[in-house]
Amino acid sequence: MKILVALKRVIDYNVRVRPRADGLAVETAGVKMSVNPFDENAIEEALRLKEAGKATEVVAVSLGNTGAQEGLRHALAMGVDRVIYGEAADDLDSLAVAKLLREVVKAEQPQLVLLGKQAIDDDAGQAAQMLAALLDWPQAVAVSHITVEGNALTVVREIDGGTETLSVDLPAVLSADLRLNDPRFVKLPNLMMAKKKPIGTIDLASVSAAPRLKTHKVAEPPARAAGIKVSSVAELVEKLKNEAGVL
Repeated sequence: MKILVALKRVIDYNVRVRPRADGLAVETAGVKMSVNPFDENAIEEALRLKEAGKATEVVAVSLGNTGAQEGLRHALAMGVDRVIYGEAADDLDSLAVAKLLREVVKAEQPQLVLLGKQAIDDDAGQAAQMLAALLDWPQAVAVSHITVEGNALTVVREIDGGTETLSVDLPAVLSADLRLNDPRFVKLPNLMMAKKKPIGTIDLASVSAAPRLKTHKVAEPPARAAGIKVSSVAELVEKLKNEAGVL
């Protein structure tokens, strides 16, 4: 079984995101970037499936400007067999990502495609579902456990109020939840060796990936009002009833 893992380069989760001066996007110049955390879970699970003898090859792909290759180097350091870079615009929406990934799937012919449940920059959580629809493949999203059983998978996925267990035939598209695993620590020697490994490319110029959404404004959230102290339970109840409208 060949596994294809899709990665997205995002602002590092430890960095405070700020609007750009023109208010049309977030500031990325000079900002630390990293692999989307959910995508790192997808890489880890693919590698574990290979180590367990369930997969024969793990291939990672990333789309965007040349900076996306940094994430692919990280994937190589984690242990994937090959990486593929597809040059694309930075403002891709979920449908455009799905269309581009469909072309990669056609070229690579994997039996399983793994993505992160969502990207921490736009939190859309749509690319996996759209890709499955375009491929007409079975899907399972927000997966927290995977078991390979012949030509099918048994997966546990997170739902509101609990979990759900599904049987999914291969080929399939899955999206990884953070509960799926704990990604391995990448050692410095592996990172250094990854810098010397080749990065494959794929020509996606023929795919129409123009964004269908337009961002009109990006702004900081409004500041929260300062808290107050009350002198008694009666005063608290009165404020909750008449000012907060809770009671």
